[in-house]
This record gives sequence, structure tokens and C-alpha cells, in this order.
Amino acid sequence: MPFRFLVRVLATLLLALAAAGACLALHTPLPWMIGPLLAVSLASIAGAPTASSTPLRNAGQWTIGTALGLYFTPHVVALVAGIWWAIALAIAWALLLGWGFGRRLYGLHASRMPHVPPRAMRATTYFAGAIGGASEMTLLAESAGARTDLVAAAHSLRLVVVTVTIPFAMQWSGLQGLEINPPGVREVNAGGLALLALATGIGGLVMRALGRTNPWFIGPLLVAMGFTIAGQSLSAVPTWMSNAAQLVIAVSLGVRFSREFLHTAPRWLGSVALGTFAMLMLCGGVAWLLAWATGLHPATMLLSTSPGGIAEMAITAKVLQLGVPVVTAFQVCRLVAVLLLVGPMFRWIYLRSKTARP
Repeated sequence: MPFRFLVRVLATLLLALAAAGACLALHTPLPWMIGPLLAVSLASIAGAPTASSTPLRNAGQWTIGTALGLYFTPHVVALVAGIWWAIALAIAWALLLGWGFGRRLYGLHASRMPHVPPRAMRATTYFAGAIGGASEMTLLAESAGARTDLVAAAHSLRLVVVTVTIPFAMQWSGLQGLEINPPGVREVNAGGLALLALATGIGGLVMRALGRTNPWFIGPLLVAMGFTIAGQSLSAVPTWMSNAAQLVIAVSLGVRFSREFLHTAPRWLGSVALGTFAMLMLCGGVAWLLAWATGLHPATMLLSTSPGGIAEMAITAKVLQLGVPVVTAFQVCRLVAVLLLVGPMFRWIYLRSKTARP
């Protein structure tokens, strides 16, 4: 790592740490996530030389994935398996919502961007609206000939809006501490933690070797789940590690923004922001219906169906104690389904005929 880049990373981490401390003093929700995210995003937009370390981000995902896996006791797994139909409905809803959002973006911006060819505009709006990971959707968009800068900007802004809005809404409404089945292991055991870290690290490496998405989150999550389901309580994850993981994940999101970000199609960004708020309201309605049908709390269902990132929503559920296993299961299944289906859906909807129109 070049020395100059290392200095930028350290300076960015110090800024994030100061922002987390300020949020702790102000008693904001998710201080280790929201404070660093907002501070680094604003600094990046202002032109500050912020930087994020990929190994640190991977370590953060590794830690969070491991911590979430400890929630999946046999009783919780049986609960999640019993609502498989709700997970399937949530996946269908996410695909429909993303497609509808993409259609709306096309209707708003196709005529305003005549310099973008119609086929490229269809791909741009479709993948910008899809409820999936930012990097994965951008790669799919690139292969379809889309404007990847607009796609990446849309997903980055959507993640920030959702990550900031939902925790504040939960805190103001008093919805927290509703966890029915907290993790069975609460004590930190040095030897057990080392073994857990080794096993989950191997899981991350295997997922990376297989080319899976989010390998340093999914791999440790699955390994930790395996230990927990088998009744092997090795160790809890220390609180300071979870806090540090939230901070580095927030930094990795914040550095996506730049001074040129606000100058990249301002109307595009405005419609994405408004559309994200509209999606949150629609997801709120779906969450209430699923809560009524499953008997789970609406707050848990909102986090499960919201158009946010898997790590961010799972962290929110963990910190506010809002049904972590359910939220994680919904978000993981949705992520896998979207990655597998969104590309074929685009080809089926728009490319099955040369005369197809959105």
C-alpha cells in the first residue's frame, strides 16, 4: 500500500471515528454506522482526499457476517423455514419494485437525455432501479451497454438514503429491543473466538475462490450459522469489533461519492432520492401485510423488505434488536435471487424482440 494512500486511509478513519463519537454524544441511532457514513460522504463531496481500504472493508464484512451467524439457533432456523413463502413473496416484490422504479426513471429521463441511445437508456434505468448490490448491478449494467456512472450513482444514493432514514425512523417511533430469540452465546472466549475467526475466514476464502458475490459476508455467515445450528457455542463477537466493522463498512460507502457526484445529472439524483422515499413507503405497506400474515413485528418486516443493502439492514436489525435472523434470511435470499434473475429478466423483457419497448 503506497504511503500517501495509507495516510489518506488513516485520515479518513480518524474523521469517521470523530463522527461516531459525535453521534454517540448526540444519542443518534447506529452511531458507528450513520456518523461515519455522513461525515465521509460529505467530506468526499467537498473534495477531501478520502480513501477506503479494501482489506479493512472485507474484515468488516467478515466480522458482521460472523456475528449475524451466531443468531441462527435451531429454534430460529425452524422459525425462518416456516415462513419460506413470505421470503418468496418478498423476493417477487423486490423484483417487481425494482422493475417499476426503472420504468419510472425511464419515463422521467429518456426524453431529457437524447444523447443516450434508447437501448442504453433502457439498460441504465433498469439496472439503476433493481434492488441489488451496487457493484453487482453496475457490472451487469456495463455488460448491457448502460451508463454505468448513472447506475452506480443511483445505487450509492439509494443506500445512503435507506441507511440513514430507517434507523432514525425506528428510533423516533420507539421500535427497538423487540428481539424474541437473542443469540445463545454472549460471552467472549479468546480460544473460541480464534477458532471461529479461522473457520469463518476459510469460509470467506472459499466463497471468493468460487467467485460468489459478497464472499467476506456470505462465507463467514454460513460458517457461523453452521456452528450455531450444530450447538457449538465457541464465542460471542466482542462489541468493539462489531462497532469497528460498522465504521469501516460506512467508510467504504462514503468514499463512493466525489465532488463531481452532485454535478452528475442533478435531476437524475433528485428523482432517485424521491423514488427511494416512495419505495420505502411502499415497502412499509408490504411489511404491514407480511407482519399480519406471519405474526412477526412490522419493524422486522420493514427491515426485511426495505430496498437497502444486506449488511446495512442486518446491522440495523442487530443494533436495534429487531429480529436479526429473519432480516438476515430475507435479505440474503433476496440478494441471491436478484443476482440470479435480474439479468435474465432484462433480456426477456427488453431483448426478446428488437421492437420491444419499455
